[in-house]
Amino acid sequence: MKFNKWTLGLAAVGAVSLTSAVRADEAKLTPLNTALSNTTISGYVDVADSYTTGNVPESGSDGSGGGFDSIRDIFDIAIDKPLDESAWSAGYHIEFTGGDTPIFNPQYGNQIRQAYVALRTPVGNGIDWKIGIQDDVIGYESNTGYLNPNYSHSFGYGYEPTTLVGVIGTYKIIDAISIQGGFAENNSTLFDGGYSSPFEVSSKTFVGAVALTAPDSWGFLKGATLNAGVLANIYKGGGNNYYAGLTLPTPISALKLGLAFDAINYADEGLHDENAWVVGAYASYQATDKLSLNGRAEYNDGTSFNFGGVGGRGEEVTVDVAYNLWANVLSRAEVRWDHADTDGNFNDSGNDNNFTFAVNVVYQF
Repeated sequence: MKFNKWTLGLAAVGAVSLTSAVRADEAKLTPLNTALSNTTISGYVDVADSYTTGNVPESGSDGSGGGFDSIRDIFDIAIDKPLDESAWSAGYHIEFTGGDTPIFNPQYGNQIRQAYVALRTPVGNGIDWKIGIQDDVIGYESNTGYLNPNYSHSFGYGYEPTTLVGVIGTYKIIDAISIQGGFAENNSTLFDGGYSSPFEVSSKTFVGAVALTAPDSWGFLKGATLNAGVLANIYKGGGNNYYAGLTLPTPISALKLGLAFDAINYADEGLHDENAWVVGAYASYQATDKLSLNGRAEYNDGTSFNFGGVGGRGEEVTVDVAYNLWANVLSRAEVRWDHADTDGNFNDSGNDNNFTFAVNVVYQF
């Protein structure tokens, strides 16, 4: 093959262009690799089937309202870059939850459970901030169903918003004491997490919470926790939530007890106050490494509250048997009894007694 100066020139240009392109691609990949370092992907698939003799105004492990007479198929995928130990650490959390029922946050599309930026500011021991859509900071039970002792959620869970949209900071004073504070949009506390009026979207809810943990020097009570929090909205149409929860180890290492109190005060557009409260007791017994027994009992008083299915007065008792037969799989069976003392939303099926039977299987990855 004969070469001339034009051929050599083009070859040289091609080589330079190719090298430049490779270097350019490498330069583009470097920030992406940096952003993805320490990023994790996790999630779960939560399925269940249940039968109820009536329609209890309660929510299943997916956070949605309604009765239990249908199969529930729920999935959750989270992409997370947690904060590290550096003084100016930054991270993020994106979590999608979907299924065959509306879930969590219809205002932002029912697939989005959380989407926030995490930041640390080196003030004192460091303040960790979450800015964006995030899980509520109060309540005994989690939005993640398999983390709860029972498949069905409590009535106390239904008093609280599932989601906050705002800026929340966490500060650990000492290992035994941490506090949270900030503000969020005033979303409804009534089961569906939606917004009841444009005015409430523009007003703000002020958030405050404290967590106390018993130190090792407390003997068998070490690790006991006391949590309390308030979601306060001073505007017309706003709702105030009050919560206190206690988790107690016992001298029997396999047995743990819990108490929870939730109250809500809601002023509607006519400035007519609506009030309700519920108290719940929990017990969990870890019989073996794979077998656990979990119980819950609640008393609900919502006789002056007529929204969202918590009106009226009544009780519920729930018992679960959980067994981990397969790796990464939680399987459990539940029996629940709901009793209505008065008419109202609590008794919307027209029956004083409702029984629910459920089977729940969760795969975690």
